[in-house]
Amino acid sequence: MVQKIKKPPSTAKVRAAKPPLFKSDGPLEAKRRGRPRAYEPEVALGKALDVFRKGGFAATSLDDLSAATGMNRPSLYGAFGDKRELYIKAYQRYRADARAATSDIFRDELPIRQRLERIYAVALDIYLSGGPRGCFTVMTAASEAVADPEIRAMALEGFVEFDKAFAACFRRATEKGELPATADPVVLAHLASATVHTIAIRARVGVPRGELEAIVKGAIDVMLRG
Repeated sequence: MVQKIKKPPSTAKVRAAKPPLFKSDGPLEAKRRGRPRAYEPEVALGKALDVFRKGGFAATSLDDLSAATGMNRPSLYGAFGDKRELYIKAYQRYRADARAATSDIFRDELPIRQRLERIYAVALDIYLSGGPRGCFTVMTAASEAVADPEIRAMALEGFVEFDKAFAACFRRATEKGELPATADPVVLAHLASATVHTIAIRARVGVPRGELEAIVKGAIDVMLRG
């Protein structure tokens, strides 16, 4: 009796018998779909903000931004757009952070001197954080505003917002009798904002915090004379 020789299974059947590489909640899949992000957008934007604050727009290269964020150029473009768009997003982030840091001080009911001292202390914390970098608006956005209408509008909006917040503080102080009835809240607000700008510039060039605090104290003394 001749014994039949069994044929080995075909290559196609062997391949079909292998389990898929990955599973999903639905049908089995041969490979993953998509690719998880290897970065956190808000963290990357914060790092880009630090680079722009230090070097400004023109002096900051895409290589600088890639090195700071850990993202290559295609990833940067995909997440934030071109360098200008990333700069604007970084400026918006800076404005939002500064607003969050000072909003409670502007809103709370405090004696005017204490309110001003706290606002300027927060400003100095921002201007001196990570080194003497000053204010994003004063030190870099103001330069870009000359040629870029969108950045110019953002910078002007920031100045007006600060002026109005200071004016409201001085108006309340006048109503409470902390300032003479003849005090002009708008003029005082401009002086208060101008003090913010001067300490930002001086912080940028390395003036020590103690000297900046002395400038703030003298300015507050002048403003509170009405």
